[in-house]
Amino acid sequence: MQLNWIWNAVLIVLVGTILLRFAGRNSVSQMTVSQLVIMITIGPILSRPIENKGLLTTFGVVLVLIFTVYGIQYLKMKFDKIETFFSGKPVFIIENGKINEENMKKMRLTPDDLDIRLRQAGSYAIVDLEWATIEVSGKLGYKLKANKQPATREDIQKLIQLVESKYTDSISFHKDMHAVGNNIVTEVASKKDINP
Repeated sequence: MQLNWIWNAVLIVLVGTILLRFAGRNSVSQMTVSQLVIMITIGPILSRPIENKGLLTTFGVVLVLIFTVYGIQYLKMKFDKIETFFSGKPVFIIENGKINEENMKKMRLTPDDLDIRLRQAGSYAIVDLEWATIEVSGKLGYKLKANKQPATREDIQKLIQLVESKYTDSISFHKDMHAVGNNIVTEVASKKDINP
């Protein structure tokens, strides 16, 4: 009995793991369309040697697929039109606190789906948003209106400085008033000593 299939299976797992690690570690939700197509295609191709289609040919095909993905990614970095073609662009679904109905239809997104995504992102009221997009990855991106944004560390520091400056101004004012009051009391007392 020939046991080549055992070695083929071990080799498929080892080389397949190396090739998939080489291809990238993105989760399915973070993959571009071309990466997802390649990952889906690699599974059946890696099973070909088990069907006696040739081990080296299989690994060669997988390598060509991976290098194709790298080539596409390189071209996407260099040319915006290629990036738009392969990945797409974010789609605005909320602009100035109002839902863009046309883009919602294009994205096949219902108002309930939008509400769910907003809650998951930590925002609850559409009117509080300056804009919201469905990103290329399918996730929701948004920006709150200026008056609804949480305070930053810089905002808090400015507030502390403002309060401190008002506090020191108030203290110096009270010291000045106290000094004026003491001067008046001293002046009155000295006049009493002069004119009994």
